[in-house]
Amino acid sequence: MDFELTKEQLRIQKAARDFGKKEFDKDLALELDRKHEFPTKIWQKAAELGFIGIHFPEQYSGQGLGVMENILVAEELCSRDSTIGSAIILSSFASECLLRFANDALKAKFLPLVAEGKTLSAGAFTEPDHGSDITFMNTTAVKDGNEWVINGAKTFITNGCLAGFFTVLCQTDPEAKPPYKGISMILVEADRNGVAATDIGEKMGIHMMSTAEVTFRDVRVPLSNLIGKEGKGFYQVLEFFDESRILIAAQALGTGQGAFDRALAYVKQREQFGKKIAEFQVTQHKLADMATKLELARLMTYKAAWNYDQGRIDPKLTSMAKMVAARTAVEVADEAIQLLGGYGYMAEYEVERFYRDAKITEIYEGTREIQKNTIAGAILGKLK
Repeated sequence: MDFELTKEQLRIQKAARDFGKKEFDKDLALELDRKHEFPTKIWQKAAELGFIGIHFPEQYSGQGLGVMENILVAEELCSRDSTIGSAIILSSFASECLLRFANDALKAKFLPLVAEGKTLSAGAFTEPDHGSDITFMNTTAVKDGNEWVINGAKTFITNGCLAGFFTVLCQTDPEAKPPYKGISMILVEADRNGVAATDIGEKMGIHMMSTAEVTFRDVRVPLSNLIGKEGKGFYQVLEFFDESRILIAAQALGTGQGAFDRALAYVKQREQFGKKIAEFQVTQHKLADMATKLELARLMTYKAAWNYDQGRIDPKLTSMAKMVAARTAVEVADEAIQLLGGYGYMAEYEVERFYRDAKITEIYEGTREIQKNTIAGAILGKLK
């Protein structure tokens, strides 16, 4: 692996950094966070500049680039502001399911809407009774003529109240053995009769993102809304996770970097006991540990992205990157609060918000424990 970014990647990285500096206003971020509002205008500007769906082919309004370029944008935006950045980079959540598996007609109809900032997408995978277990779905899809009839409920759905469409995991063959071989993925437009989204309530962080429970009651969609092949939804979502976990790792990495940058600026100007806080060895050691953890997380995240773009999809590596980057983000943001002392606890100084936003990266797209299961399974192989 070449550990140097290409000129084009450096250009994209700088463009994302400049965009964040220009558009991410601190006071606006605090206001949107308090009001739990999606940063619509900033999201639309990001789409106009090509930051959304940068990894989509040009025919679908993307730039034909890879996962590496996508995560470079994510890292930069989240380091500038963890909450606005997260809302923007996850505005296209689960659209990769269309990109990787859907027929040409579905891709042509929906992917440009996402890339152009005209709609948000959502993945409806998690169910109230199953949580991280996606090997069986209570949500069902039954064929009726040339339509699917869908019934069920999903929870913790990112963009749930704002999305224009959902990629929904459904049990299409209840008799399948094992049950996951009867799971399919179906696209459901949010404005279909019988679709209802309800906000799940107050969250610790990521306040600009809608997180919802979505119910489907006798929802009818064309059979052509099937994504990929019938009975392959479980395998498709696992492949999607291999890609999305790299993005979450980048989100975590950027969030941790943003907290570090603010702590570094603070200790270089704040004086205690007659000298700058940065002059104390204990502070220097904290900064050294934080910087080292971030660099290790960055190397793992970049390697996972680079491997994916080379066609080498490694669930073990993507889980490692996500797990390490997420834990790093939490630890670095926690230490940033400690370095700022009482000010670190205040909203105005931002690091408390970065901490709140960091924690979710250890939970969604598979908890830390789920990542360890994946890693251990790859190491051990099949045990007799």
